[in-house]
Amino acid sequence: MSTMAKPVIGFIGVGLMGHGMAKNIVEKGYPLVVMAHRNRAPVDDLVARGASEVGTPKEMAGRCDVIHLCVSGSPQVEGVIRGPDGILAAARSGLIVVDCSTSDPVSTLKLADELSAHGMALADAPLSRTPKEAEAGTLDTMVGASPETFETIRPVLECWAGVIVHLGPVGLGHKMKLINNFIAMGYAALYAEALAIARKSGLTAEQVNSVIAPGRLSNGFYETFMKWTLERDEKAHRFSIANAHKDMRYLANMANAVGAVNPLQSAVKNGLAAMEATGNGEKFVPMLADFVAAMNGLEETA
Repeated sequence: MSTMAKPVIGFIGVGLMGHGMAKNIVEKGYPLVVMAHRNRAPVDDLVARGASEVGTPKEMAGRCDVIHLCVSGSPQVEGVIRGPDGILAAARSGLIVVDCSTSDPVSTLKLADELSAHGMALADAPLSRTPKEAEAGTLDTMVGASPETFETIRPVLECWAGVIVHLGPVGLGHKMKLINNFIAMGYAALYAEALAIARKSGLTAEQVNSVIAPGRLSNGFYETFMKWTLERDEKAHRFSIANAHKDMRYLANMANAVGAVNPLQSAVKNGLAAMEATGNGEKFVPMLADFVAAMNGLEETA
């Protein structure tokens, strides 16, 4: 790390989640460097708040002590790190890369070894909660990192996370994130199918909710999932079917790597695959209820 009072922080991927995270970093006094993006609005906003902008990951690595990545998945992470103008090309000894993406742990461990060979460290710190909490600086994060790396980055993580759990070595953060998302997508599949069966049986979604919402089967995910069905609030849970399917493919890869039996996970993955295959990959996860309803010959709304 540099001898500055506060390290210079880079951020690649200032989208739905990344913008709020980066905003909290710069507003809490850290020098921030961001990279150009096809959507200029969040980049321009951060520059107006005091961030500086670079054109490549290599250039960013040459200027920063810690770089956050918040991109779509492992292919994008690998490109940012291994590309001809990538982070590895900078050969910046002492640099820490914090991967906040939901990535494939198999890839994460390989990248950690490659960075280590060049004197750099990787921490995986995937996220939980929504863009609303990203803007508020109250996300949850599950971290895989060496004790030394974790203690170095902890003050930066505290800029944008309210709950920080250090699970252990590199890779455990991404493994836990996939387990977390499996549970969430399992809920989504269960709720969507339960609503369809209920409606075909003569119950309305409102009647189902009147029993579940005040009872012990309710939870935070249920509440945001049902906001679409009950209120048509598409912003309640802005996580796309395509991303959910990608995460379940990563989890299937992880299960294969350890020889785990995963019949339920396969069913959840295939349900998401079916919705994406019909051209609905950019729709949000609560809209799975409409897809399952349509398979049952029901209208979208209850």
